[in-house]
Amino acid sequence: MVNNKNNSPYYGNGSLTREQFLFHESKIVAKLMTDEGLSDEDIINRVVEDNLFQFPTERMIKNISKVCLRRLHNLNDISLVGVIAHSPLEIGKQICLYAMMKQYRLVWDYMITVIGAKYREQDFSYGRIDLNVFFFRIQEQDDEVATWSESTVNKIKQVLNKVLIENEYIDGPRATKLNPVMICSEVENAIRANGDEVALPAFNCFY
Repeated sequence: MVNNKNNSPYYGNGSLTREQFLFHESKIVAKLMTDEGLSDEDIINRVVEDNLFQFPTERMIKNISKVCLRRLHNLNDISLVGVIAHSPLEIGKQICLYAMMKQYRLVWDYMITVIGAKYREQDFSYGRIDLNVFFFRIQEQDDEVATWSESTVNKIKQVLNKVLIENEYIDGPRATKLNPVMICSEVENAIRANGDEVALPAFNCFY
């Protein structure tokens, strides 16, 4: 067990309960970054002033703007940000999934150790038990996750399922099988360029 929860790789990942996948918001921010070349501060101000996210409060708009900026910067590749801004939905969403994996160790581990492992084994079964076993294992191993309430864990499970639905890994919240996804070349090239080849199985890529 990790002695200090601040040393946990999952520290701060509980924020997933409110941050979600945020594809459309990330696309808006990506356009402001690449098309207009705005600074982070100017992007936040523009999103707030024009209420580009259509959220009810300024605080929420600012918070989500910062989350989107962190994810996009984590890609370490402005050309990829441009792809999110202008490419077809499937490609943009897959890049956003990779960015989300880079930001949250929890998403990274779930996509690789559960989803990637299933693709590797050609096991296309999927259900709530996969989420339950994953969380049981990391709660046993990590003090930070062990402190999360049942409500928090359940909300994060819902977020992970929604991410899979958004990227067409599964057809709905009650799905019982995984769909065979195909990695976009832009995502594969970025993963390899960043030295993140360990993440390739999460996208059903094994070469």
